[in-house]
Amino acid sequence: MTPSTRPLPVPDGDTVVFWDACNQEKLVIQRCQHCENYIFYPRAVCPRCMSSDISWVESSGHGRVYSYTVAYRPAHPAFTDDCPYIVALIELEEGVRVLSNVIKVAVDELYCEMPVEVVFLDIGGMKLPLFQPDSSQHSPDARACEGGSG
Repeated sequence: MTPSTRPLPVPDGDTVVFWDACNQEKLVIQRCQHCENYIFYPRAVCPRCMSSDISWVESSGHGRVYSYTVAYRPAHPAFTDDCPYIVALIELEEGVRVLSNVIKVAVDELYCEMPVEVVFLDIGGMKLPLFQPDSSQHSPDARACEGGSG
């Protein structure tokens, strides 16, 4: 796949801070200053208390696979060479869930609750947050999946 053919996110008013941080290889999420709720995906008000007093904080970048699926058919022609690939819901240490890809693991070795860490992949000048197994916390005995495929 060539970087120019892969569809890239288009930063907007709510997400520009997130994508700018990714380009600096930092994973940021929002936190409500009123109720202290962590928030992801980026938005203008806290979904818990509706406060607009929200700040950006750096995430640890560590989490666990909450659920996942394996794509054997590409969602877009640019992903044909990547098949099969893993699309996963990652629960970060801060408690929010992020949808991303998990790389550097065979599809038959991934499992729910697998510890993962963020890595950044440069595609066409934009860095995308992906996840890979976190070898410092790897726990091969945890193979339960809560309500997901895999």
